[in-house]
Amino acid sequence: MTGPGVTNLTVEGGAGGTEAQYEDLAALGDLTDDVAGETLTIAMASHGHLVDPNVVASALLNPGGVARFEAAMLGALDGPSGLTATSAAIGLRGLTLQATNQAYQLADDINAKALEASRWLMGAAATTLPGLAVTGGTAALIAADIMLNYDGDAQRWLVEHPGMIDTVLGMAPGTLSALGLPTDMATLTDLAAAAYPDGDPALDPPYGQPPVIDQSVHGTTPPDGLGDLLDGLDHRNETDANIDVKKVVGPDGTVSYIVDIPGTKVWNLPGGDQGSANDFGTNVDAMAGNETVLQEGIEEALRAAGVPSDAPIMLVGHSQGGIVAAQAAGNLANPETGAPYNVTHVVTAGSPVGNIDVPDNVQVLSLENSGDIVPHLDARDNPASDNRTTVTFDNQTGTAGGNHGIGGNYTDAARQLDQSDDPSVRRFIDSAGGFFGGQEVTTYEYTVSRK
Repeated sequence: MTGPGVTNLTVEGGAGGTEAQYEDLAALGDLTDDVAGETLTIAMASHGHLVDPNVVASALLNPGGVARFEAAMLGALDGPSGLTATSAAIGLRGLTLQATNQAYQLADDINAKALEASRWLMGAAATTLPGLAVTGGTAALIAADIMLNYDGDAQRWLVEHPGMIDTVLGMAPGTLSALGLPTDMATLTDLAAAAYPDGDPALDPPYGQPPVIDQSVHGTTPPDGLGDLLDGLDHRNETDANIDVKKVVGPDGTVSYIVDIPGTKVWNLPGGDQGSANDFGTNVDAMAGNETVLQEGIEEALRAAGVPSDAPIMLVGHSQGGIVAAQAAGNLANPETGAPYNVTHVVTAGSPVGNIDVPDNVQVLSLENSGDIVPHLDARDNPASDNRTTVTFDNQTGTAGGNHGIGGNYTDAARQLDQSDDPSVRRFIDSAGGFFGGQEVTTYEYTVSRK
């Protein structure tokens, strides 16, 4: 099912985002502070001219002239508009800019924590008798709304109110704490992840054996933008291979690599089928911040494909694939951990990645359909730092699967972004130029499973 078409693209974060402006404000404050220090140094040094031996000696020959010189110098240095006062004013301006930046960021942090705390308190209050009454009344109103205005279609109601996912998940820790099980979202995720043993990856074909080469149009045509990138991810989603490694050769002979990572294939309960690396356990494990079997398989695939450690790599993932891509970037591209590969870019589509830390040297573009409930599963907005750009859009199909699908949904949004003049989007696309417009591409297919 496809929606009426992608509309209302909204961009947050990135080069044109608020946090980038905060950083500019802080940098301007530091620069202003430096200028104040240099100006004060010049003023202090200039005071030495007042007692220069030559000036003092000339007072015997021209006392009036020296007096006028001394008065002029003192005025220029220490007068109301003198260099010393100007230095102090510049320094005060620098302190003001720095304080303003800190105040803005503190306010944003407080607002985010207040929202998290309010959901926790709502969950705790729901366990009391009045709270149970309110919760029951709210549920009854929702049920009535579904019956009267949505013809009993609860799924359509949910995809048109995806923020309910954030609220319910945000309330869960407070509810459990009030029942005597003190916890938070991180602890809940860790407990869920513990129910799914992760295991070790098995790569097919393994390292040392000839890789399978994708001879389809999607496997042999170099991507020319974000739209082509998501088309390739959609193609991989429809095949048996669960990842691929694209070797892109640019017009100048430079080589870069793109890794496509589709979403969940197996929705298993704890203790069920554990053979697939694209199962629900990988979802929970990745959202808990753990290294997953699929992530380890990606690293093995990069090695099997002969990717050099310094070659630029872009990870592209949908749903679970986006979670794993963002998580993998933290391990594969973090210079503080001696990262083995040079991941420079990550693109996610319909992925809850708000709780995942990504190194500052990695540019991230996250696409989210406003009616897609999956990006809400972490109950948190994505960071809006200058290296993380989030684009939301509308394409309401009335179903969870339709709003979450890649083709005709995330692919269409990506093609619109190719034409965007938003500064954050353009910064990402321009910085990813080495992955687009190549003269040839070779696509190696791999399947990662659990041993």
